[in-house]
Amino acid sequence: MVRKTEMDTGRAITEILLVLKGCLFLVIVSAVLGVSNSENVASGNNISHGGRKLAEIPGFISIDCGSNEDNYIDPRGIPFTSDKRFIDTGIVGTVSGNKYHDQVRKTLRSFPRGKRNCYTLRPKQGKNNKYLIRARFTYGNYDGKDEGPVFDLYLGVNKWRTVDNTSGTYHEIIHVASRDYIDVCLVNISQGVPFISALELRHLDSSMYRIESGALSKLWRSDVGPRTDNSIIRYPNDTYDRYWHSSLKDDWIEIASSSTINTASNSDGAYGLPAEVMKTAAKTQNASIPLKDYFTLNPLLKYYCYFHFAEVEKLEPGQQRELTISLDGQRYLTESLILDYLNPHTIVQDNPPITGESSLHFSINAAQGTHLPPILNAYEIFEWVELPNEPTATEDVQAIMEIKTRYNVTRNWQGDPCVPSEYLWDGLNCTNDNPPRIITLNLSSSKLTGDITTSFSKLELLQSLDLSFNNLTGPLPQVLEQLPNLNTLDLRGNKFTGSIPEVLLEHFRNGKLDLRVDARPDLCLYNSCKGKKKKEFVIPVLASFITAVSILLFIVSALAIYRRKRGSATVTKPSIKSKNRQYSYSEVVKITNNFKNIIGQGGFGNVYLGKLKDEIQVAVKFLSPSSKQGYKEFRAEAQLLMVVHHRNLVTLVGYCDDGENKALVYEYMANGNLQQHLSVTNPNVLTWNERLCIAVDAAHGLEYLHNGCKPPIIHRDLKPSNILLNEYMQAKIADFGLSRAFTTESDFHVSTRPAGTWGYVDPEIPTARNSNKKSDVYSFGIILLELITGRPAIIRGPMRNNHILDWVNPLIERADIQNIVDPRLEGEFSTHSAWKIVEIAMSCALPVAIQRPDMSQVLTELKECLALVLTRGRNQRMTTECRTSSMPHNTFHVELESEIAPIAR
Repeated sequence: MVRKTEMDTGRAITEILLVLKGCLFLVIVSAVLGVSNSENVASGNNISHGGRKLAEIPGFISIDCGSNEDNYIDPRGIPFTSDKRFIDTGIVGTVSGNKYHDQVRKTLRSFPRGKRNCYTLRPKQGKNNKYLIRARFTYGNYDGKDEGPVFDLYLGVNKWRTVDNTSGTYHEIIHVASRDYIDVCLVNISQGVPFISALELRHLDSSMYRIESGALSKLWRSDVGPRTDNSIIRYPNDTYDRYWHSSLKDDWIEIASSSTINTASNSDGAYGLPAEVMKTAAKTQNASIPLKDYFTLNPLLKYYCYFHFAEVEKLEPGQQRELTISLDGQRYLTESLILDYLNPHTIVQDNPPITGESSLHFSINAAQGTHLPPILNAYEIFEWVELPNEPTATEDVQAIMEIKTRYNVTRNWQGDPCVPSEYLWDGLNCTNDNPPRIITLNLSSSKLTGDITTSFSKLELLQSLDLSFNNLTGPLPQVLEQLPNLNTLDLRGNKFTGSIPEVLLEHFRNGKLDLRVDARPDLCLYNSCKGKKKKEFVIPVLASFITAVSILLFIVSALAIYRRKRGSATVTKPSIKSKNRQYSYSEVVKITNNFKNIIGQGGFGNVYLGKLKDEIQVAVKFLSPSSKQGYKEFRAEAQLLMVVHHRNLVTLVGYCDDGENKALVYEYMANGNLQQHLSVTNPNVLTWNERLCIAVDAAHGLEYLHNGCKPPIIHRDLKPSNILLNEYMQAKIADFGLSRAFTTESDFHVSTRPAGTWGYVDPEIPTARNSNKKSDVYSFGIILLELITGRPAIIRGPMRNNHILDWVNPLIERADIQNIVDPRLEGEFSTHSAWKIVEIAMSCALPVAIQRPDMSQVLTELKECLALVLTRGRNQRMTTECRTSSMPHNTFHVELESEIAPIAR
C-alpha cells in the first residue's frame, strides 16, 4: 500500500514537472516570437519583427496602409505596422513607377465599395488626451486612370476636410479624444475612389495647443531661417513628429546659432519645439522695418495662429530684443515680448479667432523705442474645425461592437453606428437624441451561429430585434427580458430549444410584443413544457423519428445518384416517382381544355393555362418533341422542384410522365412576369415600393437556392421573364430547366454548354466556361438595375446596342440619381433608398466574380433598403412586409415548416 502511494506520488510529481516544463517552454517561445502582440500593435506599442520586438515609441501609432509587410522600421526609426489589423475592407494598391523611395508611399488601400470606410485607432492613453492625427495620400496613378480622386475625410462623426489633392499630400489635425478610440473615415462623394497611404497618431502634451472644443486642422507650419536643403524637420528632431517646412522670404535676413537651445525652459507651455527649428530665424535689416507675411483665407472659417521665438544672436551686455505682434494691423497679440537668449517663447493668438477675412497679414515689429530688428523662428496657422455631431452613446457602441466581434458580422459596419445619419450602419435605426441611441437591429440572414449573446441586453432602448434565418442555437436566454422597450422580436429560422421565457410570453399576451417564432415541437410556444415524463418520452421518440427520416433521405439520395450515373447506359427512360400528383396525358388534355390557351413559351415548349377539378388555375409546361431541352433536362427540373419548396419559388403541383408526353403542372401566376411589367408598353407602372418588394422577394428565392439547399442550386438563366408575379404581386422565381445541383460543396458546376441570356450572363463565363453562385448574383444585379431604371439589359440603339451597365456608369459618376431612376415614376421615389439599391446592384454586377457579395448579404441589404422606405412616417417602427398580413396583431407570426423543404438549412 505504501509502495503504491509512493508510486502515485512520484507519478504526480513527474506530471507536474512536465506541465511546468511545458509552461516554461511557452514563456520562452512567447518572448522570442513576440506572442500576444496584436494588442500592442493596435495601441502603437511594441511591434514584433523577424522574431524580435521593434523599438517602442510611447504614444505613437504608425500605420502603412496596404503594406504587405506586417512590421518594419522606417529610416527615421519609427516602427510601422500594416493596416490589416485596423480595417477589414478595401483593396491593396501599388503606386506606379519608382518616383517614391520611402516604403510608406509605395502602397495604399483603396475603397471602391461602401460610402464610408473607417480606421479605428485605440491609443493606450485613452480619452481626454490630446492627439495629432496625420493622414497621408500618394496617388501615384495606382489605378492607371491618371486622375486623382476627390473625397471627404472624417474625424469620427464629423467632417474634417475634403481631400482634393492626392499627389503626395498629407493632412494633420489636433484633437482631444472624447472616447477611448478614434475613428478616421474616408467617404465616397462620387468623384473617384477614396484611398489612403498612411495613417499616424501622436500623443501630445496636455499643455500644447489650447483646445476647449472642436479641433485644429493644420494649414501652415513653417521653420523660418536658413536651410541647406529643402528637407522637412520631423522625428527624431521633433519628439512629436510634426512636419516643419522651410520658409524664408526674399527680403528676410537669415540668422542662426550653433549654441544649444534650452527647450526645457519653455515657460509658455511644453510645445516641445525642436532645437533644429529654434536655432534658426530671420530678421529684417533694421528696427524700422517690420517682418511681415500674407496668407489667403476662407472668410467662412475660423483660424488660430502660433508664433515661436528664441533669441539666437549673442547681443551686447544689457541688450534685449523686444517685439510686438499684430494681425491685419489691428489686433495686437501682446503688448510686447522680450526675448531671452536661447530660451523659446510661444505667443498664441487667443480668442476670438480670425474669421470673416479673406486674407491674413501678420506683422512682427520692434517695440517702440528699441533698436534691434524683429525676428521670427517659426509659426503655425490652424483652421478651426467644428465638431457639432455627437457620436452614438458609449454603451450602445460597446454593445454593438461586442455583437459584431462575437458573430463576425461581415457587413460594412464602419465608424460610428448612427452618426452621420446618411452613413447609418446597415440594419440599424437610431433616435435623433444627443447622443443617439440604437432602437432597431436587423441581423436577419446574417449567418449568425451559436447562442444569443448577453450583449443584446445592453441595447437598453432597443425596440425591434430581428435575428431570423440564422443558425442560432440553444435556449432563449433570460437577457431578452431585460429590454423594456422591445416591441418586435423575430426569431424564426433558427435552431432554438426549450421554452420561451415567461416574461416574453406575458408581453406577447398583453399585446406589448410582436413575437415571431417557428412552429417547432421543441419550442414550447404558449406555456412552459409540462410533464417531465412526457418530455422524456417525446424527445427520444422525436429524435429516433428524425434519425430514421434522415437515414431514409440519405438512402433515397444515394439511389438517385446511382441511377443518374447509370442513366447513360439505360435505354428505357424511368418514370419519375414523387409525393406530388402524377397526371396522365388524358388528364393533362382535360386540364388544359385540349391545350386551348397558350400563356407563354419556354425552353421546353408552350405553356398552357389549365384548371384542376377544384377550379384552381394552373400553368402546364408541355415538353415539345422539338424543344431545345431533352428528357434529361425535364427529369432534372422535375426532381429539383419536387424537393425545393419556398414561398418565393414557383410551386410544382404535379407532373405528367406518360410515354413520350412530358409536362409539368405549376401554380398559376396571375400577374405574369416581371419583364411584362417593366415594358414601356405596360400602362400600369410599378411603384417604387412595389419594385423594392419584388427585389426582396426574388432575393429571398435565390438566396434559398444558393444557401438553403444542400447541395446548393444555381439557376443559370435568371432574368425578368423568369420572375413571375401572383395575384398579390408576390414575386417567385421560375424555370429551373437550366438549373444544376452541385455535386460538391465547391460552389462550382463545370459545363461545356454555358447557359444564360445575352445581357445577363456573367462576363467571366465565356472564358472560364463554368457557372457558380456568383454568376447568378451578376444576373440578379442586372435585374436590379432594370427595376431601378425601367430599361432593359440590352438597350437597342440606331447605330449599336448598349449594355445597361455602360449606360448607367456615367450617370453614377455624375451622381445623377434623377436620370438613373425610371422617369415613369415622375420623381415618386426615395433618393436615399435609390442610391442604396444602386450600390447593391453595382456590387452584384462587378466584373470579377470573387468581388461580388453572397446572396445572403444582398438579401439583408435589400431588406434594410425596403425598411428605410417603409419606416418613413411610422415613428421608427420597422417592418419589411410587402403585402398586408391577414394575421391579427396579437398572434404569433409562425412560418410553417411545410413552406420550406427538409433540404433547407
